[in-house]
Amino acid sequence: MENPLLLSPQPNASSRMKLLYKSMKPFHKDGPKTEAKNGAQEKKNRLSLLLKKSELHQNPTHLDTFEKLTNPSSESPEEIKKWGESFDKLISQKAGIDAFIRFLKSEFSEENIEFWLACEDYKKIKDPGQLSLKAKEVYKTFIEKDALKEVNLDFNTKERAGQNISHPTVNSFDAAQTKIYMLMEQDSYPRFLKSNLYSDLLNGRPLGYSALRRRSRSFTFNEFKDAQPDFAIWL
Repeated sequence: MENPLLLSPQPNASSRMKLLYKSMKPFHKDGPKTEAKNGAQEKKNRLSLLLKKSELHQNPTHLDTFEKLTNPSSESPEEIKKWGESFDKLISQKAGIDAFIRFLKSEFSEENIEFWLACEDYKKIKDPGQLSLKAKEVYKTFIEKDALKEVNLDFNTKERAGQNISHPTVNSFDAAQTKIYMLMEQDSYPRFLKSNLYSDLLNGRPLGYSALRRRSRSFTFNEFKDAQPDFAIWL
């Protein structure tokens, strides 16, 4: 008796190739096209975003999307330049303090200048009753442990300030205020002078202009540094 397997017709090489092609046909039909379609849509989206950023970069009237077009400082460029001579000259003018506060807010450290200003207001109080109330307010807001706007002071300075509010005088916070002044002068002030904010003020540019240019350049380089022209996907 002959083997039934030998009696069954065996597909030749050509038939096997046809069967293989039929099994792969759905993949060729949908896979690459779907992938190309998704890739085309992604590139269109990225190109659209680039064009919007490019338009924003070229048209200054759109800068208010990020920042106000008018500078908050009423000082002349000559006066603003003097802010770079010393920290004392910067905080001796209201416009300088406003600019410095804006910068510190960008670094989430505005409590330092707020404490310094609170101490300046405190020293102007003449009434003993008001002086006592203000002393407690300043201590609870800026100095005590886990205060809402706790400033960076060493243990001894904090202890001394806490003892002083029991019998407050206009000089109760002098040591703490001096420490914070030196911290801002040596740490925050040099960074302020190198900041985009000060550069924009100094050159009479809209605030945020320098940062926007940097973001635009970074977007162009990072998003398209590896891109290759592929016009076929647009067809």
